[in-house]
Amino acid sequence: MTRLLPGVIAMAAIVVASNILVQVLFGQWLTWGAFTYPLAFLVTDVMNRVYGPDTARKVVFAGFLTGVVCSLIGTQIEGEFGPLVTWRVAAGSGIAFLTAQLVDIAVFNRLRGGQWWRAPLASSLVGSALDTALFFTIAFSASLAFIEPANDVGWANELLPLVGVGPQVPLWVSLAVADWGVKLALALIALVPFRLIVKQLVPRVA
Repeated sequence: MTRLLPGVIAMAAIVVASNILVQVLFGQWLTWGAFTYPLAFLVTDVMNRVYGPDTARKVVFAGFLTGVVCSLIGTQIEGEFGPLVTWRVAAGSGIAFLTAQLVDIAVFNRLRGGQWWRAPLASSLVGSALDTALFFTIAFSASLAFIEPANDVGWANELLPLVGVGPQVPLWVSLAVADWGVKLALALIALVPFRLIVKQLVPRVA
């Protein structure tokens, strides 16, 4: 339990902060939550490297439960355009988080014996791509409108140039591409704290 607590606290803090900051826009294509949420992969990878996959999965499930509570609260809070969190967004968030984090753990384990940076980088890249694809598709794609028929996602399917410069695509695709770009950048940056944290923790575990 002692080894779990720091990871659980860190993961819960990231999930709560991201649920709050996703309500605050950053430019045209992002929210502030896009910059905090990818840190969940750092927590998962550190716990996996130091304590192993079983402990990492427990931390992920703790983060998932925290996210479920945040989503349930969000569905009950009325904003300017309706509930702060729709059921589609809640479903997309939960499915994306749990799937992506568990895949991250699986990829990390396949590569954990190689160079120190390969496992965290590859697992974060694969996990973040899956996370982005699942969340934005489930939450906003017009093809999945049957999930929550009363929820109008027409705004997210308005055709606009991809991130303002590319071909015409639904708005949610641009949002997904911008979000994924942040995740890719942070996956590289996170290698530095990953290395430093693991170096501090491994001797205490050994």
